[in-house]
Amino acid sequence: MSLSGPIPDIDAFEERAAIAQYDGGLSRKRAEDLAAQGQGFKDADQYWQWLAEYVLNKRQP
Repeated sequence: MSLSGPIPDIDAFEERAAIAQYDGGLSRKRAEDLAAQGQGFKDADQYWQWLAEYVLNKRQP
């Protein structure tokens, strides 16, 4: 996904992160980074920043 593409799938992010953390034994940070990367983001911080800007500005960043 490009950053100007579709809105990230929050449910898929949460599910993928939970599986990576609990079944894969990853730390929460690493699991969230992996889930964010699965949607085309550099890491979880970039993912959450994109969502925050989307909510605040009511448009895609």
